[in-house]
Amino acid sequence: MAALTAPRIARAATVTDDAGRAIAIPKKVERIFAAGPPASILLYTFAPSLLLGWTRRPASAQCEFLAAGACDKPELGRLTGRGNTTNLEVLLNLKPDLALDVGTINDTYVSLANRVQQQTGIPYALLDGRFSAVASTYRKLGELTGRQSEAETFAHYAETTIATIKGRIDSIPEDQRPRVYYARGPRGLETGLGDSINVETIEFLGARNVAGGQRGGMAAVSMEQVLAWNPDVIITIEPAFAASARSDPVWAPVKAVRSGRLYLSPTLPFGWVDFPPSVNRLIGLWWLAKVLYPDRFPEDLRPITRDFYRRFYHVTPTDAQITRVLAGQH
Repeated sequence: MAALTAPRIARAATVTDDAGRAIAIPKKVERIFAAGPPASILLYTFAPSLLLGWTRRPASAQCEFLAAGACDKPELGRLTGRGNTTNLEVLLNLKPDLALDVGTINDTYVSLANRVQQQTGIPYALLDGRFSAVASTYRKLGELTGRQSEAETFAHYAETTIATIKGRIDSIPEDQRPRVYYARGPRGLETGLGDSINVETIEFLGARNVAGGQRGGMAAVSMEQVLAWNPDVIITIEPAFAASARSDPVWAPVKAVRSGRLYLSPTLPFGWVDFPPSVNRLIGLWWLAKVLYPDRFPEDLRPITRDFYRRFYHVTPTDAQITRVLAGQH
C-alpha cells in the first residue's frame, strides 16, 4: 500500500523504544493514540491530557473511580490484539503526535508498528508490558514525551512497591508457597498457563501456578483437572463464579474452597490481577501478597488503595468506595 498522506512533523529527538527501534519524536508530544487497553491505562495514569481516547469507553462503574472528564474522551478502538477496530485513515484523522503500544514485544507487533509508521508518517513506539518492567516503561514514556521528572515519580513508586513486597517473600521456602489456581470464565474453568501475562503477578510473588507445567496464554481446563491439582488458593475476577463455587458441591472437595481461600479480586476501575494487564496490577500486587501471605502483610489495604488511586487514577475515593472496591464489586 502506498503511504497515506500525513502532515509533516517537526522532529525534535530520536528515542529508542523497547523493541530497539529508533523513533523520531516531534518537538511537542501532546496527543497520543493508544493502540490497545494497556497503553490507554498507562497513558491515563501518567498524564490524562495526553490520551486522545480510550480503546473502549469505560463503563459507568469504572468512571466513578476516574478523574472528572476522563470518561468524556471518545472510544477510538484498537490497532492491536483481538477485535482490532481502528484503520489507518481513522488514525490519520486523529492527528496524533505519537502512537503507543504497550505489551508483548515480538516480530508480529514490531511488523505492525513499522507498517503503520511507514504508511502514516506517525511515530509509533512499542513499550515493554511485562510487570517487572513497569518502572522502566514509565521512564521510557517520560523520554518519549519530554516529561522525565513526572515519569520518575511513577517509576520510583513502582520500584519501591515491588522491592518492599519482594523483600518480605523472597525468603519463604518453596514448600511454604501456596499452590494457586487462577479461575477465569463464568464456570471458573479457564486459567493462565505458565508465563501467561494473565498470571504474571501471581507467579511474580513466588506462588506456584498449578497450571504452570505448560507455557502459553489462557487455556480451558476440566473440572477433573482442577480437582487433581487441588490448589491451596483460588483467585478469580468472576463474581458469579466466586458466589457459586463456595456452595457448589462439585467445587467442595477443592482445598481452597474447603479452607475458605477462594478470593474475588477487585476490578474497579481496572482489574487488580489482569484485565487488562497494565500498571493497574501495581495495587493488585499488594492485594495478592496479602491474600497469599497474610502473616507477612498485616497492612490495612485501605490507605494504600487510597494513595494509589490518588496518584495513578487522579481521584481520591471515599471510605465507602474503597470498601466496595475491596469487596470485588463490579
